[in-house]
Amino acid sequence: MQDKEYLIHYSPLRALIIFSLPMMLGNLFQQLYTMTDSVIVGRFIGEKALAAVGASYSLTSVFIAVAIGGGVGSSVLVSRAFGSRDYDSMKGSISTSLVSFMVLSLVLALFGYIFSPQIMNALNTPADILPDAVLYLRIYFLGLPFLFMYNVLSSVFNALGKSKIPLYLLIFSSLLNIILDLVMVAVFSWGIAGAAWATLIAQALSACISFAILLRNINAMEGKVVRMFDRGIFTRMVRLAIPSIIQQSTVSIGMMLVQSVVNSFGSEVLAGYSAGMRIENIATVPMVSIGNALSSYTAQNLGAGKEDRVVKGYHMTYLMVLFFALLECLILQLFSHQLISMFIGGEGTPAAYRTGEDYLTFIGWFFAVIGFKMSTDGLLRGSGDVKVFTFANLVNLSVRVISSFALAPLIGVEVVWYAVPAGWLCNWAISFTGYRYKRSKKLLG
Repeated sequence: MQDKEYLIHYSPLRALIIFSLPMMLGNLFQQLYTMTDSVIVGRFIGEKALAAVGASYSLTSVFIAVAIGGGVGSSVLVSRAFGSRDYDSMKGSISTSLVSFMVLSLVLALFGYIFSPQIMNALNTPADILPDAVLYLRIYFLGLPFLFMYNVLSSVFNALGKSKIPLYLLIFSSLLNIILDLVMVAVFSWGIAGAAWATLIAQALSACISFAILLRNINAMEGKVVRMFDRGIFTRMVRLAIPSIIQQSTVSIGMMLVQSVVNSFGSEVLAGYSAGMRIENIATVPMVSIGNALSSYTAQNLGAGKEDRVVKGYHMTYLMVLFFALLECLILQLFSHQLISMFIGGEGTPAAYRTGEDYLTFIGWFFAVIGFKMSTDGLLRGSGDVKVFTFANLVNLSVRVISSFALAPLIGVEVVWYAVPAGWLCNWAISFTGYRYKRSKKLLG
């Protein structure tokens, strides 16, 4: 048995644990990029600076989700070709993905840099933090091509069963980001701009190193790249990537639109909400990673003709989700104040603390729901069924946005808290119904 085929041969639980744990750690370190900025900015510059970073963070999360979603979507083609040992198609899929998303990232970067002020105004960013929010966002857009390149490459490594490589690179770049943040913000006092440049430099180095490692790995494999950009592969990739992008970005788009509601309550509430969102994003890392792992697991096993292992793997992910959800709920109920204080410090306003703590203690009870949603969506995506989970995620987005816009002005910012798990639950119910239908009709695979 070859180690590179462990997703096909190992027991489902063992294979998913081996594959998903490095991915979890990698995604966790990726979250440290923005969390490091927030902690250092909040501690060394102040609460309003934290709110400024948080105001742009909801938008930057959308682009991260687009990069991750596109990478996950294209990795399905890489996984299937790898599982069936069609190395020509595998290499063609990799090169086509890289070319496609590099072009997309350059277009988005140019658009975002030019229209950053208009975008932040549209999100109801408070006037007292608007200039800093625009400055941070513009520097972020300069690094968007590196962000896309790294995330697509990470998905390719994961599809090849080499999930430890992105982990090691993320550890390196996250530690570098922390060092650069401290130097540029705490030592040189470059403020918001220093935090943004630290992130850009760390991402750029990580992306370049990742590309060099990928070239060395694929050159050692059989097969060859017939064309750098293959239209046939691109068409199949888009068919999978667009729904995957929608699935991955639904939460982020919802967060961005909902944050425009939160912004209307002022910079103090925004600072507390921003801190709470950072903690939530850390807590959902295991759920997202489990779903993405199941997607690659499903694709490889279907490519190898082992449909029965897909269902067994799906059941195992529910056990994994429950473990992490219970642990995280306990931590948030006991230590919400300490977690918020990491960002705000002793000089934070009561409104900021109250907002962050209320959000964490409420949302902590519902992480199992998003975990079940991510697992089910991952299975459907890996099996090539893009319609059900796309619709489910659009419903998720609609529930969150409509509830927040309609009820928050009447009831208060707490409505945002309630809308989040309501959207997750609707998403899971629709996706699970689609999964049960596929099983009953024997359509899986």
